[in-house]
Amino acid sequence: MSEQTQSTAGVPEAVHLVKDEASGLDGVIVLHSTVLGPAAGGCRAWRYPDSRAMTRDALRLAEGMAFKNAMADLPLGGGKSVINLPAEPFDRRALFEAFGRAVAELGGSYVTAEDVGTGVEDMEAVRRQTRHVAGLTQQEGRPGGDPSPWTALGVFLSMQEAVRRAFGGDLSGVTVAVQGLGHTGAALCRLLHEAGARLIVAETRSDVAAQIACRYGAEIASPRAILSARADVFAPCAMGGVLDGAGVGRLRARVVCGSANNVLARAEDGDALARRGVLYAPDYVVNAGGIVNVCAEYLGWDSAQAERRVRETGQRLAAVLDHAQEHGLAPHRAADLLARRRLERRAGDVRPVAA
Repeated sequence: MSEQTQSTAGVPEAVHLVKDEASGLDGVIVLHSTVLGPAAGGCRAWRYPDSRAMTRDALRLAEGMAFKNAMADLPLGGGKSVINLPAEPFDRRALFEAFGRAVAELGGSYVTAEDVGTGVEDMEAVRRQTRHVAGLTQQEGRPGGDPSPWTALGVFLSMQEAVRRAFGGDLSGVTVAVQGLGHTGAALCRLLHEAGARLIVAETRSDVAAQIACRYGAEIASPRAILSARADVFAPCAMGGVLDGAGVGRLRARVVCGSANNVLARAEDGDALARRGVLYAPDYVVNAGGIVNVCAEYLGWDSAQAERRVRETGQRLAAVLDHAQEHGLAPHRAADLLARRRLERRAGDVRPVAA
C-alpha cells in the first residue's frame, strides 16, 4: 500500500508500506525526492514500539537523505527504508529477500544499502531479488562493502575543519567525546587517535567500550554522561535526536560533529546551539561518505573517484559554514537552505529563496 503526494520541502513523493506475513516483514520505504535521480538511502532495521514510530523515523531519515545527496552533489534523490524487526526467532535471509522483492516492485525508483542494524550479508539477500541495491561484498579495486569507514573518514575531515575554525588548530590534544561505537564510531576513534586527539567514549555494550578504551587509551563515560563530559568536541555516532532541549543544555563541547543522522531533535535546538556559541557541523553534510561509496558502487565509479569525493567532505562543510557566516545563519539553517536551492533548481522551480 502506498500514499502518493507531490514532493515539496518536508513532504515526500511517496510512502510505501511493505509487509510479508510469511517472513514477518513489516516496514516502510519513503521516497522523499527523485528530482536528482533515484531515491537512495539505506535500510534501517530496528525495533519500534509501533508502525507510527517506524514511519515517523523513515520520513525524517528520507528527507535527510535528499538533502545529503544534494549537498554531496550526487546524481541521486533521497529515500530511506525502515524495517520493524520481528520477535526472535525469525529467518533473517527470508526477511531481507522479502524486502528485496518490495524494492524490486518500485522499478528502480529506490536504491537501498546498509544502515543501522543491517550489513553486507543482508544486502546480499536483497540482491537475490533486485539489482537496485549497493553495499554488497566488495570486489577488488571497486567501491563496495561496508560503507562505514568512508562515513568515518568524511566526519573526521569535517571535524578537522570545524576544530580549525573553533580553536584555530588541529586535532592534536583536542578532547573528543564519541557517543556510539558501532562500525562508524569505532573507525572514527581510530582516525582521531592517530591524529593525536584524546578520547572519551560511550557505548551501551560495555565490552565494546572496554575494547576501544584499551586500544586507544580512551576514558569511558556512560551514554547519558557523555553529553556533559569535559570535551572540546561532541561526536554523536549513535541514534538521532540526542540534542533536544535538555541535551543542548547539558552539552559542554564547543563543536558538534558526528556520523549520526538527525542529531537535532528540532531545528530550534540547532538555533539554541548557535546562541550558545557551539559550532554545529550539519549531520547530513559531514556524514555523506557512506552514501558517496554507495553511489560509486551502484553507478560503477572506480575507487579513486569515490575516495576523491569523500575527501571533499571537509570542503563542502567549509562552504556551508562560510554561507552561514556571510548571511548570519545558524549552520543547520544554511545547509537546509543550500540543499533546498539545489533541489528546487533542478526541479525548475524559480521561486526566490531568501538568504
